[in-house]
Amino acid sequence: MPTKYRSAAEALDGLLEDGLTIAVGGFGLTGNPNDLIEAVRDSGVRDLTIVSNNMGVDGAGLGILLENQQVRRVIASYVGENKLFAQQYLDGTVEVEFTPQGTLAERMRAGGAGIPAFYTKSGVGTPIAEGKPHAEFDGVTYVQERAIVADLSLVHAYVADPAGNLIYRYASRNFNPLVATCGKVTVAEAEQVSDEYLDPERIITPGIYVQRLIQAAEREKQIEKRTVRVREEASA
Repeated sequence: MPTKYRSAAEALDGLLEDGLTIAVGGFGLTGNPNDLIEAVRDSGVRDLTIVSNNMGVDGAGLGILLENQQVRRVIASYVGENKLFAQQYLDGTVEVEFTPQGTLAERMRAGGAGIPAFYTKSGVGTPIAEGKPHAEFDGVTYVQERAIVADLSLVHAYVADPAGNLIYRYASRNFNPLVATCGKVTVAEAEQVSDEYLDPERIITPGIYVQRLIQAAEREKQIEKRTVRVREEASA
């Protein structure tokens, strides 16, 4: 069973050091483990490699680690919506390894499953495939991609139970389940921590993957871009 902590700082105590590879759940600003991200920022650790679909936005999500100049390298599929991220990449202060989104997901899944590498067609013939082994299967060329095993995984769940089993809600079930499996140590924050065990049929991440757990602080859910259309007048 995971150990439950009172705060994100306590949950990360003894786990953080310079140069770590940290996998972080979320997609845009949805499903970000914000309490844990803020605790990483407050710890002051530097030269981090962050594995995530993207780096949040300016001033929110993983963007706060960029603002604090704690990130040396990013493995991601998307750099949009964050001007500082793009600028640091162009300036050469942050190294970025671009990975097709499906490939990124599979690299984390493979890491959690103990599979060291796999072959995919995605990226063949592009700069992404340069320097990587290729192989032909049934007349089709594939590129080899290495699995991702992070030193530390940070995830956000909707509900956790005493055994660390996790359920995600709606769009927060994005990269979180994959991130939860690929870390040597996984710390989860959950909006609700139940005293009762979850229905096994509803569990998305089994508690065997989770070592530390906190209850997430209540906060307003952020929206990357609020877009609305002009309300149409009702028909007479």
